[in-house]
Amino acid sequence: MSKTLEKRAKLRESLIEAAERRIAAGGLAGLKTRDLARDVSIANGAVYNLVDDVDELILRVGSRTLARLDAALTSAEADGAASPGETLVRIAVAYCDFAAENLELWRALFEHRMAPGKPVPEWAIDEQMNLFRHIYHPLAELFPKRTPDELGVTARSLFSAVHGMVLLGLEQKLIAVPVEALREEIAAIVRAMVDGLTHPVAPGKRSATRDP
Repeated sequence: MSKTLEKRAKLRESLIEAAERRIAAGGLAGLKTRDLARDVSIANGAVYNLVDDVDELILRVGSRTLARLDAALTSAEADGAASPGETLVRIAVAYCDFAAENLELWRALFEHRMAPGKPVPEWAIDEQMNLFRHIYHPLAELFPKRTPDELGVTARSLFSAVHGMVLLGLEQKLIAVPVEALREEIAAIVRAMVDGLTHPVAPGKRSATRDP
C-alpha cells in the first residue's frame, strides 16, 4: 500500500472512531460533519473524500457496534453448558446488557434511516442477519423437525419480543425499568415462550400451571 493510501485508510478509521464517540455521547442527533472534521484535523469537505456520505459513516459505526454485540452474544453462549432454552435466555439477557451499556450506539442501529430512495447496502444487511444465528441454532436444536424458513420466523419473533422489552425498558421516561429488574423479566419471558413453544396447550384445554 502506498503512503498516500495508507494515510487515507488511517484518516478514514479515525473518522469512523470519531463518529462512534460522537454517537455514543449524544446519539445520532449529535453527529455533525464539521465536528468530526475538527476531531480528526481535516477540512469539513474532506470528510467526503473518506466516506461517500453520512449514511455510510453511520453504517460503518453500526458495523463496529454489531461486531461487539456479536462478541457479547458469543461469550454468553460459551459461558458453560446449557440447554438450548437456557442458551436463548443467556443470549436475551446479554442483548439487554449490551443495549444498556452501549445505549446510544445500540439505538443508532435502529434509529438510522437511509436517505429517501437509497437502499441499505448488502454488506450491512448481511452483518445484521448474521447475528440471528445466535437465536437460530438453539431453536434448531429445540425444533429439529422445523424447516429453515419456519425457524427463521420463530427466531425473528423471539428477537422482536426481547427487543421490544429492552427498547421500552430502557426508555428514559416513566416506563423506564431498572436494568436488573429488566434482565429478570426478560429471562422469565424467554423461558415462558420456549416452554409454550415446546409444550403447546391443545385447543380447549387449560395449561397444567393455570388455576382451575
